[in-house]
Amino acid sequence: MDVHRRHLLHFSAAGLAAGAVAVSADLARAAPLTSTLGRDITHYGVRPNSPDDQTRALQRAIDDAARTQTSLALPPGNYRTGLLKLSSGTQLVGVRGATTLIFSGGASLLSGEGADHIGLSGLTLDGGTIKLPTRRGLIHCLQGRDLRITDCTITGSGNNGIWLENAAGAISGNTLSNIASTAIVSFDAQGLVVSQNTISGTRSNGIEILRTAIGDDGTQVIDNRIEDIKAGPGGSGQYGNAINAFRAGNVIVSGNRIRDCDYSAVRGNSASNIHITGNSVSNVREVALYSEFAFEAAVIANNTVDGAAVGVSVCNFNEGGRIAVVQGNIIRNLLPKRPIGTVPDDDAGVGIYIEADVAVTGNVIENAPSFGIIAGWGRYLRDVAITGNVVRNTFIGIGVSVMPGAGTALVSNNMISGTPRGAVVGLDHARPVTPDLTAEGAQRYQQVAMSGNVVR
Repeated sequence: MDVHRRHLLHFSAAGLAAGAVAVSADLARAAPLTSTLGRDITHYGVRPNSPDDQTRALQRAIDDAARTQTSLALPPGNYRTGLLKLSSGTQLVGVRGATTLIFSGGASLLSGEGADHIGLSGLTLDGGTIKLPTRRGLIHCLQGRDLRITDCTITGSGNNGIWLENAAGAISGNTLSNIASTAIVSFDAQGLVVSQNTISGTRSNGIEILRTAIGDDGTQVIDNRIEDIKAGPGGSGQYGNAINAFRAGNVIVSGNRIRDCDYSAVRGNSASNIHITGNSVSNVREVALYSEFAFEAAVIANNTVDGAAVGVSVCNFNEGGRIAVVQGNIIRNLLPKRPIGTVPDDDAGVGIYIEADVAVTGNVIENAPSFGIIAGWGRYLRDVAITGNVVRNTFIGIGVSVMPGAGTALVSNNMISGTPRGAVVGLDHARPVTPDLTAEGAQRYQQVAMSGNVVR
């Protein structure tokens, strides 16, 4: 074969390139954690897997790295420590699943107050079920901006997992389990995203978005997996919820997978303009999706609920609760009873319950022991439209309050089948007081406008 010089040059260059890639890959594999992640914590006398408490050495390393605005690398191993204080610019980086801080006691494990630009990633925080003070978390951050907690594991907290006040930033990709109270608590957020976390085994709530007074919050709770949430302290709905928004306006709860909760999947209490959309819910034992008390405006749309005492409830018109769209939800396999601790005469086995200024459209409800849809509670009914829904295999299809003082309900173009007590029935609170209003010759009520319903 005739080998030309340019061929030799080509092959030589290719060989050098391949060799360079191989050497580069070998160097990358051999490079210590600190070459890419920042300062090596062992330079400060911290020893991985030491049986000794290393709080002082760890704190000295954290302070020095924050002062010089460099990240602090924690190699694989266990580190026994008490409270560590985080200042602005602290960046702690571990090896995911291999770097563990084991809590030896104190108010929290990691705490920052007035500290901005904190970053925590790749750490496992083991609280050892050591009890924490009230209103504390294993991670505890107050008045911080641009907070980032990512790819961390938090387990065995003796109170809350993460506690935030007046914080802004992102809590994403973390795993929180075996938490004595709530996994993630935020008070008075200033711009927060809680996303793609996995939460299981808590004894109060999964995620709480709270404000000290009613106001705008805007936290986004999206694409989390939440399960096994217990109402450990008891109560009638304060605990046992996967996601709880209280007094927090403009909160978005979307795309979450929620299962096995003692009470609600999503509970908005005095939370105006809440969006509850695209969530997958199963095996919750009270109201699955709740907007209650002093709120104005809720969008509850495109969710699936399989197993709950009540699928959707938009209520408390007596407290100012009003305005909602309940649209495109699939709700099925409702339970006949609520949990112990709730008000004994509260209904169960209901697909959708509404009271004031609400449009209910395009929902599919199946297998409800009591009602597919209820509109109104005594005189607490105003301006509701129930249109274009499919209601199947429910004792009563749609119940509407016909009590004196009740407002107007429009019931039209619904498909209703398999309702032995009646397709549309007038109610005195939860008690049926009329025959089926869709039957020929049935009494008409001025405040109930009906047309175009298909009954089988």
